[in-house]
Amino acid sequence: MKSSCLFVALAALGVIAAAHATTPVLVIHGGAGVIRRDMTPAREKAVRAAMTKALQDGYAQLKAGKPAIDAVTTAITVLEDDPNFNAGKGSVFTHDGKNEMDAAVMDGDTLRAGSVAGVHRVKNPILLARAVMEHSQHVMLVGDGAEAFAKEQGIALVDPAYFRTDERWQQLQKALKEDAEKKPHADPDTARHFGTVGAAALDSEGHLAVGTSTGGMTDKRWGRVGDSPIIGAGTYANAQCAVSGTGWGEFYMRTVAAHEICMKVSMLGEPIQRAAAEVINQEIPSMGGNGGAIALDNNGNIAMPFNTDGMFRGWIGADGVAHVAIYDNEPDPSNQPPAPAQSSSAE
Repeated sequence: MKSSCLFVALAALGVIAAAHATTPVLVIHGGAGVIRRDMTPAREKAVRAAMTKALQDGYAQLKAGKPAIDAVTTAITVLEDDPNFNAGKGSVFTHDGKNEMDAAVMDGDTLRAGSVAGVHRVKNPILLARAVMEHSQHVMLVGDGAEAFAKEQGIALVDPAYFRTDERWQQLQKALKEDAEKKPHADPDTARHFGTVGAAALDSEGHLAVGTSTGGMTDKRWGRVGDSPIIGAGTYANAQCAVSGTGWGEFYMRTVAAHEICMKVSMLGEPIQRAAAEVINQEIPSMGGNGGAIALDNNGNIAMPFNTDGMFRGWIGADGVAHVAIYDNEPDPSNQPPAPAQSSSAE
C-alpha cells in the first residue's frame, strides 16, 4: 500500500520518467539520380551544409519534445529554401517555362495526410500540405484551389519569379532544344527524373511522420504530377513505418512503392532494410524505373536504398550528430543491424 502511494506521489511530481522512452530519429533525402563525382567542391560543401542544417533544425524539434510532424516540416522547409534542391526555391521548369510544385505529409499514428500538387506561388509547399491535413476535410488540393486555400490559411505566397534560378532555366533550354531535334535528353541533369526532398521522423512518443516535396521533372507537360504528393506512392507512414521516395515517379505510382514497403514491415514483419531494398532495388528496376527512398521504422531502424549513382541523404539520432552522405560508397545506417524494439511506456 505504501509503495503504491509513493509511486503515485512521485509520478505526480514528475519523478517517475518514461524509463523506456523512444530515442528520436530524423532521416532526410535531397534526391537520387545522376550525381556526378566531379561536383565542384563549393557545390558539394553547400549541399552538405544545407542537409546538415535541415537535420539539426529538425532534430531540435524532436529534442524539445515536439511531434514528428514538426521535425519533418522543419527539415523540409530548409531544403525547399535552398536552390540546390529540386523543391521550392530550386524547382525545375515545366515545358511551358513554369514551376509546378507538389508536396505531401502523413502522420503515421493517425493516418492523417495532406498533399498539394501543381502550385506556382506557394513558397513552402510542405507547409501547405500540412495545412491541408490539419485544417481541411480533404487530403489533396491542386493548382489554383490549393493556392486559394493557402491564402485563407496565411501560408506565404510569392511571385513566381522567386523560384527561378539560372541553372534550372538552362536545363529547360537544353531540353527544349533536344525536343525540337527529336533527340532524347542527353544531359543527365536535364534527363533525370529525380531531385525530390523528403524527411521521416520518429519522436520521443514513438510516433512516426513523413513528408516529401518536389519541383517534378524538367520539361514536364500537361500538368503532369508525380508520386511525391500521392499518398502511398511517394509518401506514406503508419504506426510502424514511414517512407519518402525519390525517383522516376511513374514507377513509384505503379508499384505504390511507399505503401508497399510499409506493408512488408507492418504486415509481414520484414526488417525495414529488406523491405525497402525489395521494392526500390528489385521491383522498380524490374519494370524499368529507378531512384531511391528513405525509410524509418518505429524502433529507429533506417533504410536508404537507391539504385542510381548517388542519393543526397542524412540522418541524426541518439548521438545528436548530423550525418550526411552523397555517393554510393559512403556508409549509412542501412548497413547496420536492426535496433531492438523500443517501448514508449513507463514501468
